[in-house]
Amino acid sequence: MATIPRRQGHRPVVYPTSDGKPMAETDVHRDLMVDLIETLRLHYAADPRVYVSGELLLFYEEGNRRKHVAPDVFVAFGVPKLPPRLYYLLWEEGKAPDFIIEVTSKTTRGEDQKKKRLLYRDVLKVPEYFLFDPFEEYLKPSMQGYRLVQGEYEAIAPVAGRLPSEVLGLHLEREGSQLRLVDPATFRRLPTQREHLETARAQAEAERLARLQAQAEAERLRREIEALRQRLGNPG
Repeated sequence: MATIPRRQGHRPVVYPTSDGKPMAETDVHRDLMVDLIETLRLHYAADPRVYVSGELLLFYEEGNRRKHVAPDVFVAFGVPKLPPRLYYLLWEEGKAPDFIIEVTSKTTRGEDQKKKRLLYRDVLKVPEYFLFDPFEEYLKPSMQGYRLVQGEYEAIAPVAGRLPSEVLGLHLEREGSQLRLVDPATFRRLPTQREHLETARAQAEAERLARLQAQAEAERLRREIEALRQRLGNPG
């Protein structure tokens, strides 16, 4: 387990990079977390002061190795995206995440709905907190969002079946067992990393074919011009 020593006063404090728990309950939960993290990273790629991560230990009490939480997906505005972190130290970063998603299940329901909710509300004061149950095992409705208003979490009302995030300026929408992020201005879903790569490959292939067609057309015109020159040079 990789660790880095930190100091509080004269005593070294070693913060772990793992809590020993599995990253996710199932392949669906894990892939969904990864897709959401990468989608948000792509969305904020041009802004050097938006940090997107997930399943990263966040320590919220300096010097206390036990005071930590690992949000599934989170976004912190005003926090530099570089360098890559081994963990998130609240007192060094200067602020808590602004937006958190927990991909929940029956097994994690107690932690997600009680322990984490209270921590996000009372200690970290996270402005927006969302829960998503991909298998619809227990959460009713299976997608829920909360916004911090005067120290309390108020349920976010759906808009056309989607949950609006004021923090992100995006809407959250269920698509089967997937959670998609939607631009409310265009109603288009933000592409996942896989979709982004597929689009980039398709564009590259279209450009390659266009170049080949242009080259073939140029060669055809060259041959026609050469044939015309030969006829003009030999009028018969």
